[in-house]
Amino acid sequence: MYRVTIDRDACDGVFACLTRDPRFVEDDDGIATLDPDADPAPPDDSDDGTIERDDETVVGTFDDERVADAEDAAAACPFDAITVEAVEGEP
Repeated sequence: MYRVTIDRDACDGVFACLTRDPRFVEDDDGIATLDPDADPAPPDDSDDGTIERDDETVVGTFDDERVADAEDAAAACPFDAITVEAVEGEP
């Protein structure tokens, strides 16, 4: 299981993440957000996860094999607005 966090204050709308992981999309404010339903061809073992949003962050928790896609998106962000971390013991 892993958690993807987008720091909305740090995001500047460059959207390098969108080309690395199709779960990343632009929101109405012109900032990156997570939307698993936006993926046009999700793998069979993909997980819609849980997404929590507030004014400061978007946090998605997933239990699938796409952590490398999320890590690629985080690495592509020039503002370090995205973090990916393993989480244990959460439903």
